[in-house]
Amino acid sequence: MCRSGPSCCSCPLMAFRWDYLDRVPTPNFRILIDDGVMVEQVENAYITKTFPNHYSLVTGLYAETHGIVANEMYDPVLNQSFSMETDSIYDSRWWEEAVPLWVTIQKAGGRSGAAMWPGSDVKIHGMFPNQYLPYNASVSFETRVERIIEWFSGPKEEAVDFGVLYWEEPDESGHKFGPQSSSMDEVIVGIDEKLGFLINELKKAGLYEKVNLVVTSDHGMTQLFTDNIIELDEYVDRDLYTWVDKSPVVGILPKEGKLDEVYSKLVDANPNMVVFKKEEIPEHFHYRHNTRIMPIIIEAKEGWTIMQNRSGPFMFGNHGYDNTLRSMHPVFVARGPAFRQNYVKTSMRSVDLYPLMCHILSIRPQPNNGSLVNVKDLLYPEPTLSTPTIPPRVQEYSYAPVVGSLIGVVMVLGFLVVYIRQVTLRQLPSLKHRSREMSQPLLQEDLHL
Repeated sequence: MCRSGPSCCSCPLMAFRWDYLDRVPTPNFRILIDDGVMVEQVENAYITKTFPNHYSLVTGLYAETHGIVANEMYDPVLNQSFSMETDSIYDSRWWEEAVPLWVTIQKAGGRSGAAMWPGSDVKIHGMFPNQYLPYNASVSFETRVERIIEWFSGPKEEAVDFGVLYWEEPDESGHKFGPQSSSMDEVIVGIDEKLGFLINELKKAGLYEKVNLVVTSDHGMTQLFTDNIIELDEYVDRDLYTWVDKSPVVGILPKEGKLDEVYSKLVDANPNMVVFKKEEIPEHFHYRHNTRIMPIIIEAKEGWTIMQNRSGPFMFGNHGYDNTLRSMHPVFVARGPAFRQNYVKTSMRSVDLYPLMCHILSIRPQPNNGSLVNVKDLLYPEPTLSTPTIPPRVQEYSYAPVVGSLIGVVMVLGFLVVYIRQVTLRQLPSLKHRSREMSQPLLQEDLHL
């Protein structure tokens, strides 16, 4: 049923906070946790928005390096604007500062599939995934699951090795109600039931025991209140700047010659926001070295909203805040032949998922900000094999004799599933390129912007 060789799949749930698991009964998540691994705290990429974090998950890069720095962007070199609400997202120039995993695996001779993942319906470096669904929010989760399982179950020459699946909840409901609302209980129960559907469909297809399933998300969600609104019109004239990105991290593009004036009017204007000139953004955010990051960034304190005035729509839940805040942290659960059982890890970074998937796929990763060493304890230890007299021949894309699968589920503004077909690590040959860590954190001088 499955192509012989390593494979991987990821499925994210958008804005599924790490602590949602303990809020209501989630029996299907518990099945995966008991039979796999869980990470208690995952630090995602700054800013904690949808498009930046989805691209970090499949590139292992921080936003300043992969170039998708926000959901709304302006590029002064291109003199173009990007918005997740417009067709600008299909312009490949926005995406080609990095190489997503589906491009890397296809160049290595593998095949990939993507169901609604942001960027997967864009031709990046001359490639689409071998199989993909153009984004359409009206397509049900069940249909997305059925399609990606078909891709993994195809004939040997057509089956995919890597797949991603995206789902919009619980992000949409979190924005509407806020994470503290009792209405979210039913939403979380529904997500768990959808995960149960995925598990059952994998079993029906004979893939469940061959697949490594990763369930994660792009970010969390925090509660907002109508009393906690910062109105920029009270502090600075709109004629002095262009509003580029939205709350809680607002990108401000001052009109020519007005940078210092705009900054001086904002920097001490309100104690519930922090104002940075681009060069002053803290280095630990990894959010400074890209032309698409605006000259002034305003970051709201947790639970506060920045608006130009109160005439705009208000959301009771939002994300995008400081990525060290626990409310911004996503869930991470994984299960399959590559992963240990009943194992809990304290913390990881979302950029570490990329080198982990490359390791399972037996492909060489692109330069990235993640580290396999940080997450290798999630995997079964590889067997120590005696060195053969004649070293095995290693091709660029190595296929193992027994097939397993990895399904990664990443919860972001929705539900993401990453499937990775892979051999149980105990059965993998000792590959030359695995004799060292497959990815190292990039030093600043290694970043090509």
